[in-house]
Amino acid sequence: MNIHEYQGKQLFREAGVPVLDGVHCTNVEQALAAYDELNSEVVAVKSQIHAGGRGKGTLYDVKSGSIVMEGGVKIAFNRDEVEKYATNIIGHRLVTKQTGIEGKIVNNLYIESGCSIAHEYYLAILIDREEKSVLIMASTEGGVDIEEVAESSPEAIHKIWVDPAAGLLGFQKRNLGMNLGLSGSALKSFSKMLGNLYNVFNDNDCSMIEINPLVRSTDDEIIALDAKVGFDSNADFRHQKSWVQMRDISEEDDAEIRAGEADLSYVNLDGNIGCLVNGAGLAMATMDVIKLYGGEPANFLDVGGGANEEQVKTAFSIILEDPNVEGVLVNIFGGIMRCDIIARGVIAATEALSLEVPLVVRLAGTNVNEGKAILAASELNIHPADSLADGAKKIVALIGGGE
Repeated sequence: MNIHEYQGKQLFREAGVPVLDGVHCTNVEQALAAYDELNSEVVAVKSQIHAGGRGKGTLYDVKSGSIVMEGGVKIAFNRDEVEKYATNIIGHRLVTKQTGIEGKIVNNLYIESGCSIAHEYYLAILIDREEKSVLIMASTEGGVDIEEVAESSPEAIHKIWVDPAAGLLGFQKRNLGMNLGLSGSALKSFSKMLGNLYNVFNDNDCSMIEINPLVRSTDDEIIALDAKVGFDSNADFRHQKSWVQMRDISEEDDAEIRAGEADLSYVNLDGNIGCLVNGAGLAMATMDVIKLYGGEPANFLDVGGGANEEQVKTAFSIILEDPNVEGVLVNIFGGIMRCDIIARGVIAATEALSLEVPLVVRLAGTNVNEGKAILAASELNIHPADSLADGAKKIVALIGGGE
């Protein structure tokens, strides 16, 4: 689960991470009132969407598709500029490198007071699953795409790994700060900020915190000028009340919301072959094999180990809502999940949804013979497959794909 910058800034503020004063707005009038309230000579007018690269994005008119303005983050030096930028941002479609060409409608603004900047840095806290540690990355090259820095100047990215059992240690904070060229009061400010930021990450079960840029002001204070925060959804049971309040449904895909409500794991992709699989690993393998035989998966969909007929029907309806889907591959390995239940769910979905695209079903594992018999007796246009490779070949051929 992701949250907006203004929400992340509030978490930072409460934890003692230095941030500038700012006001969340949803219309132009509120933006102007925020400018008056902040009483700052310079303010930043920031679009709020769940995607990075806002400053380099392009705003489009929703109806005409014409370009409204370049850049979703603007610096305003007076009230008129605040009005101009807020008008050009609110209600328009912002396209960035991370949104894809469809972009996101901007419904929220953040008006933030300015500060005098001496240098910009990059900072991120992530989970490194291979090392079973928390990874903290920092660079002196802030304010730019970190991917470009990693490619052109990998030596500019400094990393430390934190043992979750021991926590972030004092020498680690100091060493990272010195690697960024900090000293004196700036180093002291950085160490304190980083300790508090790690607490935010740990206490809130975050999967990621990214600040780009983190800045050193002219009076050597380290300030978070950005806040990109994501939570680990596996910890929802510990934070359910607070997370519900911060969740912005309008930023999420409708199909993914429906899937979550049905206890399904669904991610929309760009291909044309719908996938219905049980188990995340098998789902990834299924997508890989589809690509191996010249196809493109339209989604990741894991029905889990204990799905019932209704969940299978819901999964099919979500897949078929995607207008790009030209065929569907069902790949089930029955363990806890029984193949006969999947077969009944497939038939119920096919009949209820009037399935018009090719459907290939591969079943293996618990009650596989019963499942295959149910499918065979249905007299529906279902193509059985003996293996994943066979299923991928068949669905690619049926939609006229492949090499």
